[in-house]
Amino acid sequence: MHWNFEHSYARLPGQFFARVDPVPVAAPQMVLLNRALADELGLDPDRLREPEAAWMLSGNQREPASQPIAQAYAGHQFGHFAMLGDGRAHLLGEHRLPEGRHVDVQLKGSGPTPFSRRGDGRAALGPMLREYLISEAMHGLGIPTTRSLAVVATGERVFREQALPGAVLSRIAASHIRVGTFEYAAALDAGLDLVVHAPEGVDDPLVDTEAQDAGRLTRTLADYTLRRHYPELAAAPDRYLAFFHAVMERQAALVAQWMRVGFVHGVMNTDNMTLSGETIDYGPCAFMDQYDPATVFSSIDRQGRYAFANQARIAHWNLARLVEALLPLLDPDREAALAKAQEAIQRFPTLFTARWQAAMRAKLGLGNEEPDDAALINDLLQWMHRRGADYTNTFRELSSRHAMDNPAALGAPFQDAEFSAWHRRWRERLDRQPGGLDAAVPRMRAANPAVIPRNHRVEEALDAAVQHGDLDPAMRLLEVFGNPYDTGLDASEYRQPPAPEQRVYQTFCGT
Repeated sequence: MHWNFEHSYARLPGQFFARVDPVPVAAPQMVLLNRALADELGLDPDRLREPEAAWMLSGNQREPASQPIAQAYAGHQFGHFAMLGDGRAHLLGEHRLPEGRHVDVQLKGSGPTPFSRRGDGRAALGPMLREYLISEAMHGLGIPTTRSLAVVATGERVFREQALPGAVLSRIAASHIRVGTFEYAAALDAGLDLVVHAPEGVDDPLVDTEAQDAGRLTRTLADYTLRRHYPELAAAPDRYLAFFHAVMERQAALVAQWMRVGFVHGVMNTDNMTLSGETIDYGPCAFMDQYDPATVFSSIDRQGRYAFANQARIAHWNLARLVEALLPLLDPDREAALAKAQEAIQRFPTLFTARWQAAMRAKLGLGNEEPDDAALINDLLQWMHRRGADYTNTFRELSSRHAMDNPAALGAPFQDAEFSAWHRRWRERLDRQPGGLDAAVPRMRAANPAVIPRNHRVEEALDAAVQHGDLDPAMRLLEVFGNPYDTGLDASEYRQPPAPEQRVYQTFCGT
């Protein structure tokens, strides 16, 4: 199938992983295969259609060059520190693409590992299809994300609140190094005893509980991450501080892009923030319909910690945990290290605001900056919130020359004095910028998708696939998600918000 595996992560100290094979399943069968991604990876899509591929991508048959491991990491889950690790995932290795870039190939739902915390290590078909759909939609939207190569049905049932068909997802990522991986290394360096409870019949990994020398494991992990994701910084003065700044830049840009399209991640724990800057883990995530900054979908987020408008604040909090882990590397003197860390982390709000305002200016067709742009943006959002306006459709409706020239063309929801006053300000602002309206239209079309993964559409597709074996709704979604900015979709049925009885109020992790 043209796999080209390497195993640089498995050359890190043994505390970072456990060598463990996936657990075979009863009857692996390919459900979805991402042929476009297979081509990009330099794989043979036709070979991946053969039964042998389902065996390999379910964990039943080991690719000769693979060396499966489960990665160890910790993390703050809803603010509470915990020992974690790949409890139902196996990293097969790092596949080298034809142009030389490396990506992780991970099986998710492939059986218990030493980090399963007495879980079964399995996954249900619905959540794995959901990750496939949403991650591919995010890719189509132009937002950094892990990708989904395939979903393989296992022929077995998994037991959650009810018996569900099982599946294994093959996930492609720049890497699976997380903020929580650094928290784990720092905890071991500090001599913390991180106890791992292995499932019966699986050995515990070796965990070094002695305090390490001046952040030895953290430094090893940081040097590895620098080589893999930030090689241009390897020789920089104060390279670990430069590394943190680079990670912070990527996270500010990522969260700003989430908010550009109305995405709510739902579970922004530190183990779900990658050092590569990719979106990872599509459990209780969802996209807003009506604009409301307090939007929460996750059934387990009862306090709104990870609400739409809180995502930048939580990213800031998570990055503070990362820079804490890096303290021994910033300066041998702890007070000096703390001062550097504090100065660095304080940059995030300004950095994020600049990224977010740039994204929102693009949504409004603004190609330059003026002092009153923030007020123009916020006044529209406040109007949308009060009116219960659809986030995606409002911006898409504005993205036409006709709407700019004639606000009456926008229809009844936009016909009030407050919006009319805002529209005049916006039109005057557009007229002042280089290129005027002619430059604004393509800019807005490129920033405002016609379609997003509407929650009710996704749930309909999952229900058809899981309950009836009908993949047609999922395939149609994938087709429109492939080019969500296409003007041909402006009249598409997939643009329509849900009727009240179709509205999805809660999403679930599916673990």
